[in-house]
Amino acid sequence: MSDYLSWEYSFLAETNNQPKIIAGVDEVGRGALFGSVVAAAIVLPLAAIPELIDAGVKDSKKLSAKKRQQLVPQIQSKVLDWHVSEATVEEIDELNILQASLLAMKRSILALRPSPEICLIDGNFPIPNLAISQKTVVKGDQKSTAIAAASVLAKVWRDELISSLAEQYPEYDLAKNKGYPTAKHLAALEAHGVSPLHRKSFAPCKKLLI
Repeated sequence: MSDYLSWEYSFLAETNNQPKIIAGVDEVGRGALFGSVVAAAIVLPLAAIPELIDAGVKDSKKLSAKKRQQLVPQIQSKVLDWHVSEATVEEIDELNILQASLLAMKRSILALRPSPEICLIDGNFPIPNLAISQKTVVKGDQKSTAIAAASVLAKVWRDELISSLAEQYPEYDLAKNKGYPTAKHLAALEAHGVSPLHRKSFAPCKKLLI
C-alpha cells in the first residue's frame, strides 16, 4: 500500500474512524526573496485518495513543472472544494514570513465550502486562532495525499503569478528563479537594487536598504 494511503487511513484510525471532512493545507514561497507567499487548501474525499495517488500526486517539489500542470485539473476535479490565498510582501515584512505563511493558510481554509472538520497542516506550526480542528504534519507533503495535492495547486498558482510579473521586472530573471535567491537573482539585486515586490525584511534585500 502506498505510504500516502497508509498515512491517511492510519490517521483516521487514530481518531476512531469517525467520518470527517478533511482539508489538506500547504504553502509555497517561504524561501523566496520576491513576491507573496501562497497557500492552497483542499477538501478531499477519502474515496479520491487512491485516484490521486494513481495520477501521480506527491510532494510538488518532487514533480516536474509539466507534471504539476497536468495534475492541477485532475486534482480540482476530484476535490469537494479548493482555494488559493496569498499573504502579500507587505504582510511578510510586517508579520515575518512564518506568520504570513500561516495567515495565507488560514485565509484558504476559511474560504472552503464545505467547511472542513479537521485540517491537515504541513509543518509543525499550528495556525493561530483557527476555530477548526487542526493537525500539524511534519513533512506532510511527503506523507499526506491531501497536503501533497494542496502543495501542487499552491506551487502552480505561485509559479504562474511570478512568471506574470517577470515581464515587469525582467532584470531579476524571475521566469527562471520564481523569486528564489539564485546567484543570478542576487547579482541582479546588487546591480539594480530592491524592487517594490522584494521582501525588504529578508537579509539580501535588507542589507541593500541600509
